[in-house]
Formats: sequence, C-alpha cells, structure tokens
Amino acid sequence: QVQLVESGGGLVQAGGSLRLSCAASGSIFSINTMGWYRQAPGKQRELVTTITSDSRTNYADSVKGRFTISRDNAKNTVYLQMNSLKPEDTAVYYCYYGATEPPPRRMRYDYWGQGTQVTVSS
Repeated sequence: QVQLVESGGGLVQAGGSLRLSCAASGSIFSINTMGWYRQAPGKQRELVTTITSDSRTNYADSVKGRFTISRDNAKNTVYLQMNSLKPEDTAVYYCYYGATEPPPRRMRYDYWGQGTQVTVSS
C-alpha cells in the first residue's frame, strides 16, 4: 500500500502562482512514476504532468511553459509549481503514484491522493 498526502491548493487570482506538494509513504518501489492529474466540474480527469524516478517529465500541452514538476526521491515527494494560472486551471488536483513490481511478480500498482482544490479567479 502507498499513501499519498497532498498539500498546497487554494484560491489565487489569474496570473498568480501556487505550489502543490505530494508526499508518498508505504511500500515505495525505487522505480516509479509520480505526477498530477486534475478534474474540473463536469469534466473527466485529465493528465497534467508526470515525472519518473529518473526525472523524465511529461506535460499536457495546456500547461507547458507554465507548470513545472519536480521531485525529491529521498523524501518520496513530488512538487508542482504552477505559474501564470488561468481560470481554466480551476480543478481538483490529484497526486498519482504508479509502479510495476520487479520480477518475477511484475504486478502493476496505481494510487491516488485525496485531491486538493485549486481555484483561479478571473
């Protein structure tokens, strides 16, 4: 089991910044992917950004150049720096952890945080 605890959401004006954090604990595999997804009211959950344990990153086109993901492997923590926020960034942001167990079992594990609200006012 992996537990994910998020922090850092809130209300900000358009053009402002917020920083989200997500700390993972429990049965952490050294090779994993962590990241953030978001879900706006009436919409499906969508990828925001992910980062692998060797720091390869992936971003949704809508946040490229504005959001930056980083991680501290020693703390099992991932961060999301969000700059130049727009009203359309308003959503519940969910932390994600995914990993595949080493051989021979190779079981896939995916975990989600409880979500943190980000609201951007115009």
